[in-house]
Amino acid sequence: MSILFFISVLLLFHSYILYPILLWLFASNKRLNYQHYTLDDDLPRVTVVMAAHNEESVIESKIMSVLATDYPLDRIEIIVGSDCSTDSTLAILKNLASKFPQVTIVEFEERQGKIAIINHLVSIANAPVIISTDANVMFNPTTIYELAKYFKDPEIGLVDSRMVNKGLSKTGISVQESTYITHEVMIKHREGLLWGTMIGPFGGCYAIRKEVFCSPPNNFLVDDFYINMKVIEQGKKCINNLSALATEDVSNELKEEFRRKVRIGTGNFQNLKQFAGMLWPLSRPVAFSFFSHKVIRWFGPILLLLILVSTIMLSFRSVYFHGVLVVIIAALAIPLVDFILKSIRIHISPLRFVTHFFSMNLALLVGLIKYFKGVKSNVWQPTQRNQ
Repeated sequence: MSILFFISVLLLFHSYILYPILLWLFASNKRLNYQHYTLDDDLPRVTVVMAAHNEESVIESKIMSVLATDYPLDRIEIIVGSDCSTDSTLAILKNLASKFPQVTIVEFEERQGKIAIINHLVSIANAPVIISTDANVMFNPTTIYELAKYFKDPEIGLVDSRMVNKGLSKTGISVQESTYITHEVMIKHREGLLWGTMIGPFGGCYAIRKEVFCSPPNNFLVDDFYINMKVIEQGKKCINNLSALATEDVSNELKEEFRRKVRIGTGNFQNLKQFAGMLWPLSRPVAFSFFSHKVIRWFGPILLLLILVSTIMLSFRSVYFHGVLVVIIAALAIPLVDFILKSIRIHISPLRFVTHFFSMNLALLVGLIKYFKGVKSNVWQPTQRNQ
């Protein structure tokens, strides 16, 4: 029981604390020193692809944010797949396509899901660089250039963006989710700096060299991770460019974020089965990154349960573990306290961080159960955000 306890604690400590510190130490003086285009160069053509299902509230703003770029418009095409939208999304897109020759619409009369649509759109794209994005993610004028410029270097296969969140509110979990995303961005950026093994881009906005794009299976729930790992499998590098800014309205509702994390958790285990072979030997940078950054966290809820069970068993014969058990019980009580305080409109941010941590680990556990039950379709309802 003691061995079980300490191994579980050490694994979680490594993934959440030690690994980010090691990345910070070793990458602190490094920069992205890859060949890159300047705006005066003959820039590569870029195809922006996105799937849109009932996105009437954001789709026009999204298209206009793409067109309001300092990248040459004659080097850009935008292909949007309307995924059986039942609102005015398609009408808005047709109006935009009539005004802007860069915009092409592909209409799907039956729900396909994001992966099937992106697979089709990439297959008909004319450019060597693909930018995959979501309708609710807004571009800055420099976003396209910052995503595309490193493709001058033949080593680069995928470039991720830096997501900036808006719509934060202390009344829900948006502050906590945004903090987590910011932390993740830096981990991924440093993985790319050190080894070119950035693990898992943000699906809302990233660029990929078309020649290394591999279509994910239609029942996969986390397509961006699959695509990322396939790029690394082909010997190309995946990096994060902190200057490639994009803006997203983060969810503030715990229920909505929990539902999204369950879907992601299910998809994570699909990807783990697919890419388990990349975990060995652990001395390889991609294996070390994959294991430290992702795999340990995916099994986080199992490790937390092992810590709880082993502590209960050991507390019967150790005063030390009796004290540890008291600390664990107090920590597990924090989400309940936070819920009670929230019901009377008292919001204490440190407590909400604990609630966020435990709820996201619970979502991973639910996702693992759903994975074992089997996944037949990748169609899901978009997360409700504050837009």
